Amino acid sequence: MDWIQQIVNGISLGSIYALIALGYTMVYGIIRLINFAHGDVFMVGAFIGFYAIEGAGLGFFPALLLAMFICAVLGVVIERVAYKRLRGASRIAALITAIGVSLLIEYGTIYLRGAQPEAFPNVFPQTSFHFLGATISSTSIFILSVSVALMLILQFVVRRTKIGKAMRAVSHDADAARLMGINVDRTISATFAIGSALAGAAGVIFGIYYTKIEPLMGVIPGLKAFVAAVLGGIGIIPGAAIGGLVLGLVETLVSALGYSNWRDAAAFIILILILILKPSGILGKNSREKV
Repeated sequence: MDWIQQIVNGISLGSIYALIALGYTMVYGIIRLINFAHGDVFMVGAFIGFYAIEGAGLGFFPALLLAMFICAVLGVVIERVAYKRLRGASRIAALITAIGVSLLIEYGTIYLRGAQPEAFPNVFPQTSFHFLGATISSTSIFILSVSVALMLILQFVVRRTKIGKAMRAVSHDADAARLMGINVDRTISATFAIGSALAGAAGVIFGIYYTKIEPLMGVIPGLKAFVAAVLGGIGIIPGAAIGGLVLGLVETLVSALGYSNWRDAAAFIILILILILKPSGILGKNSREKV
């Protein structure tokens, strides 16, 4: 049955959006900042994975871990250099800075390596499974498995570890957390590191899924992941995962119905509808916010 294959493909794509969206929602939950440079960290992760596999001859998992580590460091550098000094500034100042950092990463990458795209190497044998009459690729199953594993690890870190408890405390009340002895600056940096590591992992997985990567590849997936975060409830970690999966399924459904030219537009139509009907998102609660 073709619909089973479409569902699996949609969930696999949605899991990539979910990994990127988690970085958006974690950072917003801590410091109320929309980090629009996050999509470009995703792009950097894809290229690190590409060069690690193609140039250094590493396997998938070493390349994945390397991309996650370097993107985590990049996330901390971005936070310390660009955002730390703006914590007391207006929202618009932080937003403009985020857009500036995004452009800096994009065109810095183009300056260093050129704008030409690359074909991501095949790291897995192309095999298929037959289930209820549907043909499901092993790549889709593998991508879904890795993404779910990373999301479960994140949930464990946030709920069970010391840094996760510090993140939740800072998200709830940064001043009270500081009075209780929590290092707020270190916690914010850790949040950027974890979110950026997940974006780097998503970049490698995206490269395997779509094979083509290029310096501006982070723009549309980054915006779609932001839509996924808003859809699920910005600042709520499970909401980002749910929003990503829903968005992936909707895009796949739109393409399956023969409207593939509308698949990108579908994400932004969803954004408009969710802002009109339920601005707090699927898991969010309506609350007054002073701006």
